[in-house]
Amino acid sequence: MAELLPFVAEQRLVDHHCHGVLLRDADEATLAATLTEGGPFPGGSPFDSAIGMAFRRLCPPVLGLHPDAPVSEYVKRRAELGIDAVNRRFLRAASLSAMCVDTGYTPEPITSPAQLGELAGAEAFEIVRLEPVAEQAAASGVDAAGFANAVRVELSRRAASAVGFKSIAAYRVGLELRPERPTDTEVEAAAGDFLRAFGRPGGNPRLASETLHRFLIWSANDAGKPIQFHVGYGDQDVNLHQCNPLLLTPLIRELSAPVMLLHNYPFHREAGYLAQVFPHVYVDVGLATHNLGFRASALLDEALELTPYGKFLYSSDAFGLPELYYLGAALFRRALSDYLRDLPEAERIAELMCAGNARRVYGLE
Repeated sequence: MAELLPFVAEQRLVDHHCHGVLLRDADEATLAATLTEGGPFPGGSPFDSAIGMAFRRLCPPVLGLHPDAPVSEYVKRRAELGIDAVNRRFLRAASLSAMCVDTGYTPEPITSPAQLGELAGAEAFEIVRLEPVAEQAAASGVDAAGFANAVRVELSRRAASAVGFKSIAAYRVGLELRPERPTDTEVEAAAGDFLRAFGRPGGNPRLASETLHRFLIWSANDAGKPIQFHVGYGDQDVNLHQCNPLLLTPLIRELSAPVMLLHNYPFHREAGYLAQVFPHVYVDVGLATHNLGFRASALLDEALELTPYGKFLYSSDAFGLPELYYLGAALFRRALSDYLRDLPEAERIAELMCAGNARRVYGLE
């Protein structure tokens, strides 16, 4: 495998989409369950996969082990060091200068943006996930007539410190969203249905109204900050055929805020097209970069076939395991070095993709 280009190896990355890491030690079962978007399965292991092979080759040396150390030895060493030391080693090894942290997914206690930034030695900024804001408004007891205003007020409050928003409409209703802003009457009617579901015994439903997802996106657009969209690859909750970014085209035409297309695999070529033809669309291949392991170079080659270099950002979409921060960064640097090796102005292009584009779009200068 070719060596990293020196100016790529030296770049401190801006991870424009990521999550907190676990506050507890991870045993082998936790590592296997968190390593991929799938998890363990009868008669096999996630470690026997592209990401598993990259994990087993690249991660043990960070903990002072041989690259071929068995998983059982790795888990033992992890426990000896303790969670704080493990988190700190991998996050610092990723060499990040800034992180934009999605705080809307917390299936168990994880680090806050401030804690994550301290562990990584990086600036940390918040990305506000839109759907929990609506769900919290519903849980507060607001009525249908007051729902829209309650959400707008909270989004305005959060926007004062956050650098962007995120929509997971792909998980809830798919990306074939109508382009027009919903009327107040439409929002009130949809909110009424949503609130009635909340009021039922045991009710705490997920937001799954196309009208309310559009309302949230348009409300975020009014704030003028970047809006991230989950696109493509994800866990079994997502219906992948409904997650092609081309389905967003009519809505993209109407939005004015920067549109950040996250992940994109296997639709990374489609995302590149959208980034080429729309001035406010940006893409990454986070999550897929480390899941493809040492095939990350092929992924980046395809993603950059159409994507302008000033429209591509780095992200890891790391969650839970600090190893995913490190794997994402290490595999991205390898892929980027392979891509840039024979290009003119490669050093300038590297700085754009690693950090400059993210700093410009999110206003992190």
